[in-house]
Amino acid sequence: MGSSRTILVTGAAGFIGASLVEKLLRMNEVVVGIDNINSYYSKSLKLKRLKLIDELVKESNLSKNWHFYKKDIKIIDDMRLIFSKFKPDIVVNLAAQAGVRYSLQNPPEYIDSNILGFFNILEMCRQFKVEHLIYASSSSVYGANKKLPFKENDPVNHPISLYAATKRSNELMAHSYSHLYKFSATGLRFFTVYGPWGRPDMAPMIFSKAIVRQEPIELFNEGNMKRDFTFIDDAVEAIVLCSKKLTTPDKDFNRYKPNPSTSFSSHRIFNVGNNKSVNLLYFLELLEKMLGKKAIIKKMEMQPGDVQETLCDNTSLQNWISFAPDTSIEKGIEIFSKWYQEYSAS
Repeated sequence: MGSSRTILVTGAAGFIGASLVEKLLRMNEVVVGIDNINSYYSKSLKLKRLKLIDELVKESNLSKNWHFYKKDIKIIDDMRLIFSKFKPDIVVNLAAQAGVRYSLQNPPEYIDSNILGFFNILEMCRQFKVEHLIYASSSSVYGANKKLPFKENDPVNHPISLYAATKRSNELMAHSYSHLYKFSATGLRFFTVYGPWGRPDMAPMIFSKAIVRQEPIELFNEGNMKRDFTFIDDAVEAIVLCSKKLTTPDKDFNRYKPNPSTSFSSHRIFNVGNNKSVNLLYFLELLEKMLGKKAIIKKMEMQPGDVQETLCDNTSLQNWISFAPDTSIEKGIEIFSKWYQEYSAS
């Protein structure tokens, strides 16, 4: 791969997608962004992320490096036109219908976006001979597993939400395409990514908004929940490092005792987390401290589809690309809280 690559990023107006686009542009890569700007959460937040990218492009004279299309990965003809025009070296698929709880309310959207949409991306990688596909999976694939920390070679056959099932399906689909059509594919199981410009349906934004407005916060399972929180900069760094290394077949792969995370084909799966499980009550305490207000807590029962605890083992990714998370939960919440106060005041 040369010093300047063409990288197509789906979900480019999303939380991780927009941060990744900024990082790649600063690296002088040519970036093609795709996003349908749907209404799952505030369109204005997505448009503000895109505005920040446009400002960076203008300030750094990168207009030839940035190409954005408001398109939906579910429409294969639109995807074919974009792939045909740019012939990307690398595709980073971050477009998906997110949210465990929303999958209980609107399951068809998960099949349309996460299965059909992902299939279209795989087809384009096949047809246009993409060198490397990197795609977002999720820690939710570990489902009902109780053994901690979660490792990539653990079985993941018992998802407890449709969202998790679609993400596991993506891993299986990517493996089959990688094997049949001989391109590298890397699946990244992200663990609760948070930080500035994060999604408003996730705990940091929900909690912060409620604390500032002095509204009750619903703590499910009466607050007895733990999550491995991953700061956005660390998540983006993992993607960038993976983009610089093609996946290869596992020379030690044993078909009699197959490792679920590697393959005889050029497909690998990695966890991306912080290697620490944080109690939601401690997480809330940090937000209270940084925002200068006490939370009003309403304890609730566990929600269907939720898991009580997640904890990531990053060993495989560290061995693969020398990745190590660099942001503690304390530092991450400090950075997020400062941003949130400025954002909510604007």
